Amino acid sequence: MAMGKSGEEQKGLFVSFKDLPRSTGHPFYEALDVQLRSRGFDRHVEGLCTKFYAPTMGRPGLAPGVYFRALLVGYFEGIGSERGIAWRLADSLSLRSFLRLPTGKEPPDHSTISRTRRLIDIDTHQAVFSWVLGALSKAGLVKGKTIGVDATTLEANAAMRSIVRRDDGRSYNAFLEDLANASGIATPTREDLARVDRKRKKKGSNKDWKNPHDPDAQITKMKDGRTHLAHKQEHAVDMDTGAVVAVTVAGGAEGDTLTVEGTLEAAKANLAEAKKKAGDDTEQAEEPEEAVADKGYHSKAVLHALRLCGWRTYISEPDRGRQHWVGEEDARDAVYANRRRKRGCRGQALMRRRGEVLERTFAHTLDTGGLRRATVRGHVNVAKRALVQVAAFNLGLLMRKLFNMGKPRALQGAAVAIAAAILAFLRCLVALVPHTSRDLTSRTAPGASAAASVRCALARPELAFTTGC
Repeated sequence: MAMGKSGEEQKGLFVSFKDLPRSTGHPFYEALDVQLRSRGFDRHVEGLCTKFYAPTMGRPGLAPGVYFRALLVGYFEGIGSERGIAWRLADSLSLRSFLRLPTGKEPPDHSTISRTRRLIDIDTHQAVFSWVLGALSKAGLVKGKTIGVDATTLEANAAMRSIVRRDDGRSYNAFLEDLANASGIATPTREDLARVDRKRKKKGSNKDWKNPHDPDAQITKMKDGRTHLAHKQEHAVDMDTGAVVAVTVAGGAEGDTLTVEGTLEAAKANLAEAKKKAGDDTEQAEEPEEAVADKGYHSKAVLHALRLCGWRTYISEPDRGRQHWVGEEDARDAVYANRRRKRGCRGQALMRRRGEVLERTFAHTLDTGGLRRATVRGHVNVAKRALVQVAAFNLGLLMRKLFNMGKPRALQGAAVAIAAAILAFLRCLVALVPHTSRDLTSRTAPGASAAASVRCALARPELAFTTGC
């Protein structure tokens, strides 16, 4: 008999279905798939995306349901790049089952996902976000009365070393060489260029510089003090439930006072659409009335404009010293009314709630969701990814209400919590034994066993207070 070698086994021409590798599936993704299919998610997105595909010409493209489910996987698995999402889909049989791929069909690669993202416009991504918000509204997870607004910066997929002048397209290094030549240095070295750069008063301005690969990214000082090209992502959150009701994307250097009105208007429109989708199944959706934000959003013009739009504001006020209100009586009334509300009991409660609810959305979607650094370029592409990412966060709220799990990795945490609870119970049980034995000395026989003491301790749980358990 000849020796068999690895890889030399002759394969059959046909493979039966029962011989194909199958997975039992992840419980979280199976439950999420049931929720999406019961609400007609795939049929809905296919109806939205029909206009982007030819009726008969060309090969079949990526199904819209598979595309959006792949981006949902990116959030739940904490993967920000489309290349990483494609690799994860190809590596997991349970995720292939969640994507509802036919037997024998490979999952999409990163180029197919990217091309589909460019094919489907941002309005369709917004419609998918509204569909998820409508599902939350039907489940009673959208109140809509009090809206909190906050923003953060996303590091852009562009390097500072690639910036060029807006007027003539010169690179930063060529610009420094021209400055050195003008100062009398004919052939400047790197040390000379660094010296010229240090002596300049203004190093970089968005009015003068841009990145040719991502013109929408702006030079921004990040929260950790570094300077990068960045985008700004702003969330409008339902303060009662924690659901994100609007997402907007702007330049990284855009001020909060310039973008807050647009975000609140988007929140109002999304809530109206969600209430329409929910129909008469819910009575919890209300008209948005209250706006909560930090001191970065405080200004006379913003408070006056929001008051004219019918918003009751609870915005933290920075210490600006004494102000003059000559000719600005309307703005003064808006500022004083906001100050009075903020100092009240409800205002203080909303300020504490703001720090808890608003920061949580960024922690889940950006930090653990893997999208703190953008892997796509341009506001439109960043907004597409952000809308689906936040829609996945809202789906996590729905899953947490139904199954007490907001992410697939919550099962690992549940196992650890159960083990810790069992260990704590055993420790309390062991601590009860000596106290119970001494307490029952006069009532038990001298040869009573420890098991009898434990049974007596369980019958008298009030003794646990003597041990501190």
